Amino acid sequence: MASSSLPILGQDPTLAVGTDGRGCHAGAAELHAAAKAAGKSDTLHQYAKDYPKGPHDQPQSMCPAFGSLRVGLRMRRTATVLSGSACCVYGLTFTSHFYGARRTVGYVPFNSETLVTGKLFEDIREAVYKLADPADYDAIVITNLCVPTASGVPLQLLPKEINGVRIIGIDVPGFGVPTHAEAKDVLAGAMLKYARTEAELGPVAAPRGGKSQKPTITLLGEMFPADPVGIGMMLEPLGLAAGPVVPTREWRELYAALDCAAVAAIHPFYAASIREFQGAGRRVVGSAPVGHEGTDAWLQSIGNAAGVPQRQVDAARNRFLPAIKAALTATPIRGRITMSGYEGSELLVARLLVESGADVRYVGTATPRAEWSDTDRAWLEANGVHVQFRASLEQDLAAMHEFSPDLAIGTTPVVQAAKERSIPALYFTNLISARPLMGPAGAGSLATVINAAMANKSRFQEMKAFFGDVGEGASAGIWEDVPTPHPEFREHYKRHLSKAAKKRKAEEMV
Repeated sequence: MASSSLPILGQDPTLAVGTDGRGCHAGAAELHAAAKAAGKSDTLHQYAKDYPKGPHDQPQSMCPAFGSLRVGLRMRRTATVLSGSACCVYGLTFTSHFYGARRTVGYVPFNSETLVTGKLFEDIREAVYKLADPADYDAIVITNLCVPTASGVPLQLLPKEINGVRIIGIDVPGFGVPTHAEAKDVLAGAMLKYARTEAELGPVAAPRGGKSQKPTITLLGEMFPADPVGIGMMLEPLGLAAGPVVPTREWRELYAALDCAAVAAIHPFYAASIREFQGAGRRVVGSAPVGHEGTDAWLQSIGNAAGVPQRQVDAARNRFLPAIKAALTATPIRGRITMSGYEGSELLVARLLVESGADVRYVGTATPRAEWSDTDRAWLEANGVHVQFRASLEQDLAAMHEFSPDLAIGTTPVVQAAKERSIPALYFTNLISARPLMGPAGAGSLATVINAAMANKSRFQEMKAFFGDVGEGASAGIWEDVPTPHPEFREHYKRHLSKAAKKRKAEEMV
């Protein structure tokens, strides 16, 4: 598994060039209808319940399958196989390796014939049997992308295990799962369901480091590596310990995650995973220990969920809250901020910024509103922050234009638009979420980078003054004669292209 190559499994790769016409160019509605007609109604119905779309069909995010792919690639002794259009597979694997996944990704290609005749499923089955070596793997994950899902490739008919290797098939279509963050839950939930069934049938493997001597709190959602350690320190006075982080890094951690006193839904959108925890009789606690007020409320909620005596809860609060308050006071943030992102932790970061003294006016998140984010939403709204779930790029940009912030935190296009207006900006994923947020370590952790960024506003103004008016779009640059736009030309060719498209469609129907 040390290789970063892309093995072709199942058939001659030269055949993987065509589809039945329902490729990524087809509309979401057409693909959705095709998937339902092909037997995927139950799956799509569950996705619609777990990941409600809201006012926008596709918020800012990348291909959703990137999320589930990353979950599988991070797990030890887990093979990952993709079934989808070659261009999609190339993009996903390229992006995964770009993000540091030094793991092989399997690929079962197809063409029109293998797709419509059902041979693609047989090719997948054959590939899985070839891979299923218990000496190498605990589990194999097979993921249908858009085209195989729309065509009804029945991964659920694969054997549940082969030679002792667990087989997990999931559908992660762009027309059914809104964001890559939620796709992480698709795979995590499927794995928890499988592991829960195993645990109910008999003894299972203990975690690599042994079973905790204390009741544990499972942490749901990806986070900065230092945060679980910090949470563990805050749980210690309660007589509790930090359990595994879900998504886990290996299969046996799933059993330990299910064997917990309660679940902390650090990321609130993990609907499928929460369903499995609740099915196992575990209580779920929303929010997270961020800032002074957030940590205070979270420790109390965790204590209540785990049946901890109030005196121990009070002891934990007395031990950690003064340090958090001191850290927030020592490194205040002074300035107006708008923020958006697609990781699912945007509301937590906003709470920390507000408690640090920042004037936060708007928070946009690509993830949906959920029961487990209501505490954070209510707190932010009570502090004058507009919270937008399933935020579109247009809404994020509108908020930036309306509030004229001293700093814009957001996705790449938001950052770009802000800098064009001489507004300092930070990319949420790389510069904000890649820092501790929880407890004393998180308090004040953002202040240095936030304050440094806001202090750079004069630099943007100086650069804008230096370069002067260089134009925008096609007319940008230094010209002797500025190009004259000819919108009539664009309209002319637009009509010709439209006619050509209609002609091709008519020929296809014949």
